[in-house]
This record gives sequence, structure tokens and C-alpha cells, in this order.
Amino acid sequence: MYTEFEIRQIHLTLPRQRLMVERFLSESGLRLDPVDYYAGVFAIDGDEPLACGGLDGAVVKCIAVSPSLRDEGLSSRLVSHLICHAHEQGYDSVKLYTKPQNQALFESLGFRLLAKAPQAILMETAPSPLADYCNRLRQLSAATAKAGEEADGVVRQRESLTHGVIVMNANPFTLGHRYLIREAASRVDHLFVICVREDCSAFPYSERLSMIADGCCDIVNVTVVEGSDYAISATTFPTYFLKQLTDASDTQMTLDLDLFRRHLAPALGASVRFVGTEPADPLTQRYNELMHQLLGDMQVVELPRLASADGEVVSASAVRQHLADGHYGQAAQLVPATTRPFLLAHLACLALRKELDTTPKPGLVDGHDNGAHSDMDYALMLRSIAALRPCYVELARYGFATREVAVGQLQAIGMQGEKGMFAATGGVNTHKGALFALGLTIVAAAGGPEHLQADIQRLARQFAAPTGTHGHTAVARYGVRGALACAQDGYELLFAHWQPYYHSLRADGYACHKTLLCIMSELDDTNILHRTDEATAQWVKQQAEEALADFSPRRMEEMNRVFSARNISPGGSADMLALTIFIDSILN
Repeated sequence: MYTEFEIRQIHLTLPRQRLMVERFLSESGLRLDPVDYYAGVFAIDGDEPLACGGLDGAVVKCIAVSPSLRDEGLSSRLVSHLICHAHEQGYDSVKLYTKPQNQALFESLGFRLLAKAPQAILMETAPSPLADYCNRLRQLSAATAKAGEEADGVVRQRESLTHGVIVMNANPFTLGHRYLIREAASRVDHLFVICVREDCSAFPYSERLSMIADGCCDIVNVTVVEGSDYAISATTFPTYFLKQLTDASDTQMTLDLDLFRRHLAPALGASVRFVGTEPADPLTQRYNELMHQLLGDMQVVELPRLASADGEVVSASAVRQHLADGHYGQAAQLVPATTRPFLLAHLACLALRKELDTTPKPGLVDGHDNGAHSDMDYALMLRSIAALRPCYVELARYGFATREVAVGQLQAIGMQGEKGMFAATGGVNTHKGALFALGLTIVAAAGGPEHLQADIQRLARQFAAPTGTHGHTAVARYGVRGALACAQDGYELLFAHWQPYYHSLRADGYACHKTLLCIMSELDDTNILHRTDEATAQWVKQQAEEALADFSPRRMEEMNRVFSARNISPGGSADMLALTIFIDSILN
């Protein structure tokens, strides 16, 4: 019998401590899930845990207590510690998965039941965000019910109105999603579409919510509802985002559906849940099956999914694959016009990421090192790309919304994007050139690929030459053409040489490396001129030409060592590589 205990953090990155936890959990029939923080209760001067548990965000996970000490109150002490730690991290409320037989224990610690499955229950501490969320749903339901009391001039009782629900991820929103919403809306008085909130998708939640709202704004009896942690989230249904049917999936799906049945459906006054049929994904097939079994009196309606003319189901996964392959035109055919701005922004970010991941590169940040940069690294560049994304979306939406583009509006959007970039990077200029080049092209691309070069040229000629920048100084000193002049010429070298060359190498694993060298051999890179001098800039062109003629990854590594030592960074060429990749995806 132990008389004194202490709680210590357990560092799961240390192999010995991780093995100790895995062994301890396995004795209770549990496994170690991903957690951000893990702690154990130990006897004073003891080396083996007597109880342990962790936190994944605000979710308590992997709680186990030594069988001989389950009456010692160790779980209470440990869970209280984890709740305090979660509060210190800024979480007001904490969720917990546990076995059904532990419900009374955790209710004594301030948890309340959210959902129940045969193998597990989901509980939460007060104040419960679920209560606030359900209140908002009730307000939406009451507002739509009031508006629906009169339909087609016929007065109807509120309780006679039928409300339906769709929960969708829309990653991205396709013609198939719109078809599902339209068909469901035709079968009920009012339809609520809940957007999955979890940011585990290629398109962020804010974009998916906007895509759904934009894509069905003309369907009058549809309300798009913000998502929460209580409908297909990493809390209720984590394996959904892995698309893997595991032994835990049934329990997670049951909890998710029980939570929907107990809380969300009543708050919306919904009696029908709509889903699309699932011909390919086993996990979604099983979720649909359980929906029929577990939603009680609620009607579940499976609607056939929209198919293209050749019989292929219109799916978000097909759109994402076209985008990954650099086929904007094929992806655009599968989505409503309101989604296309988001595809362009996504492709711009994919192009920046593809440039960043090109490794090795001479003097530039890549997956191996920071090149000639002491103020940038790979993680910083990723944050910068993510920060630019909302700006690219805004530019694309503006481009699609008007054919009379006002340069002042473009500059205002660009300034906001630049502000977001600097906020993400701590003031480091990571992608200012790429913000201009890709942003300008995004707006031009909204008009279609047929006149892309001419549209870029037309837009760029509305901009006044910048002053006081490093590029402007290099242009004035050496008489070269800067970033704006290249755009005003419609990126002549890119359309005439770099993009066709890149496109011809699409099957080559080193297409980006070789295209970068091609660009470096021809571009007057003002970033190199700013850092060095004219003679060095000419030497860089020669080195790139020779490396392209006799290409090898080892030679690229050697160039990187030399360029980094001499503080040479072909940043302008890197921007043009990203732009070449982006434009190729539009023209492809």
C-alpha cells in the first residue's frame, strides 16, 4: 500500500518512457493514441506509473489505473490534474472517452454524458460548448419555422413543417454536393446543411463553409450551418479523416450518431437526415448503415450520387486528384462556378509548396537546409504559404465577380495579404514577389485560359512602377527588367519557353529542378543582383546553363553549397518556378 503519491509528466518522445506507458496501458486492454501531453501518478521515488493519462487538445485520453489501486482515488487525482493543464492551455471545457461503467465516477468529477456506445461513452465538463451550439441551432430552427408557417399562401402549423439535415465536408464543394442539397431540399420544408468544422482537409473549414454557402445560395429553403466539435470531428469521429475502417470505427461512428440523435437533431427540429450513396468508401458505407440502425425515429434517406456523362460519380476526391495532377480545367468541370475561385487559390498554394519541396536547390530554402538564408527555414515558408491563401482566395473571388478589375482594389487585397504574410513570418519577406506574380495571374485566370497571357499583361500595365524596393534599386542600377516589367510583358519567357519546357518534363522526377535551372539561366534575377553584383549574376546564369546540360542531383547539392557560402539566393527564379507550375496547371 502506497501512502504518498506525486504526478509527473511522461515524455513519450523518450523510447523508454513510451514503452513503459504502452506496456502499462496494454495491461488494461488499452492502446496509446496520439496525445499532446501525458502524465502519470507515481509513488514517491517510484519509477513505475500507478495511473496514467493524457490530453489530445481538450480531450482526455488513455486513462489507466493499476488494478490493485482502483479504490485509492488515483484516477480522480490524475483527471483533475489533466483538467487543470487543459485550462492552462486555454481550454474552458474538457472532453473524455471512457468505458460505460465509469460514468458515475466521472460524473462525480464534473463531467456530463454527451453520447453513448456499447464500448465507450463521451463526456464533457461544464461550461459545455455543446449547450451554446444547440441554442444557436434552436434559434435557426425557430427562425426558419416562423418563415415557413406561410408557404405558397397557405398557413400551416409550425409542427407540421418538415426539417431535414445534411452533414457534409465538401472538400471541395462539387456539383455532386449541390445535386444532393437540391434533391434533399425538394423533399422537406427546410434543409439545414452542417459543414464539418475540423481542419483535417485539403481545403480549410472557412473555405468549405463559404463554398457551400455560395454554391446553394439560390436554393431558398436551405440554411448553411456552421460546424462544431459535435458532428464528424476529430473528437467524435477521428477515423473519418483517415478514411480507414478500424476496430475503433464502429464505436466512434456510434458515438457521433448518438450525439447527433440526442442533441443536434432535436435542436434543429429535424426528422430527416439525408446522405449520398457511397459506392467506393467502406468507412462511409458503414456509417450510412449505422445511421439507419441508430437514429431511432429519424428517417434516413440515401440519395443516388450525381454521375458524369461517362458514368463516373462526381466526387470531391476526383477534383482533388485533378488538382494534384495540375489539371485545373478537368477539376473545374466537376464544380459549380462558385467553387472555381477556391480551386485557383488552392493551385497557387500547391505551386508554392511544390517549389519549396524541390530539393536540393541552390541557395534557396528547401527540405534539407536554408540555403543562403539565415532568417528563413522550411517551417517558416510553410506558415507563409498558409498565410497567403486567404488573399489568393479573395483575389480569385474578385476576379470571377467582375470583368472591370480596379487596380486599387487589387492593391488593397494584396496589402492585406502582405500584412498577413508578415504577421505569420515575424516580418520576414518570404513570398512578396510570389504574392504579386501569382496574385495577378489568379485574377487574370478568372477570365479563362484562352487569353491568360494577354489578361496578365493588361492588368499589370495598370500598376505604377514601385519605388524604394530592393528590386527597384537593382533595376535602376543595372538596367535590367524587374518583376513588374516582366508581368507587363506578359511573362514572355515563361509562356514562350519555361512553361512548355516544364510541361514536356511532367513525367520526369526532376522536372522542377531542371525548370528552375532553365529559369536561372535566362532570368535577370534582381534578388541575386541585390545580394551580390552584376558579375555574379552573369556567373549564376552560366552555372545554371552548365548544370542543366549535365544535370545530376549531386551537382545541385554542390551548387547549393557554393551559393550558400557566397550568399547567393535566386529568389526571383524560385518565384518564377512557382508561377510556371501554376500557369501550367491552368493551361493544361
